[in-house]
Amino acid sequence: MILVGCLCGYIFVLESFLWMRESTMRVFSVSGTDEAESTREMAFNQGFYNLFIGLMALGGSIAYLSGSFTVGMTLMLAAAASMSAAAIVLFVSSPDKRGAAVKQLVLPLAGGVLLLLSIL
Repeated sequence: MILVGCLCGYIFVLESFLWMRESTMRVFSVSGTDEAESTREMAFNQGFYNLFIGLMALGGSIAYLSGSFTVGMTLMLAAAASMSAAAIVLFVSSPDKRGAAVKQLVLPLAGGVLLLLSIL
């Protein structure tokens, strides 16, 4: 789940601070500076959602590794479920962004499944 938190942090930086860069526009399939400018405020806000989910995953990892197993597991599973659900919504609602949705889904889904297997 540490990797999930880092991924969220990376997405936060892209959406909240580097949105107008061409490389970031390519990552998010933004067609050009006009579209980027018109979605800049939304991306900034969405970046903070990613930050908070990432902090939940990292906080859960730290809590778990510090011996607070229930708190840690709860936070990590909540982060994994939130990210997985968001990726599924993107996959279903935006066929042109299915590749991004699958990339967004892999780490949290794998992490969530492994966490659940670890408590069986």
